[in-house]
Order: sequence, then structure tokens, then C-alpha cells
Amino acid sequence: MTISVPAEIKKILEEAKGENEWGEFLLNLYAEVKRLRSEEAFKQLARTLTDEDLKAVIESSKEFRERFAFR
Repeated sequence: MTISVPAEIKKILEEAKGENEWGEFLLNLYAEVKRLRSEEAFKQLARTLTDEDLKAVIESSKEFRERFAFR
């Protein structure tokens, strides 16, 4: 499969990928974007929750794990 991109973008990406294969480079890039988006979503959520909300979430999570723990 071929993906057409402007020459200047291809040059930038080739420099960034270094000796990596294109597939490995693109998967790493994708994984990094997912990680950063997840981090940002968590930070936004944490900013909207009060300390009381966070305590309730922790307590609920603890109760859930205790009920479904392997015995």
C-alpha cells in the first residue's frame, strides 16, 4: 500500500523515523498519540472532580475489587 504525502512532510517524517521501519515508526507514533490523549482526558476529568468525588470513586473501586476478588 502507498500513502501519498507532500514531499516536505515525507522529509520530516523520514528524519523522525531514523533507522526504524515505517510500520514500526507509525505504530509507535500512534501509541504515543493514544497515550497523550488518554493522559489529557484523565487530567481534564481530575480537574472536574472534587476531592469528595475522587474519594467516592476510590471507595467504589475498592468495593468492586473486594466483591469480585478471586477466592
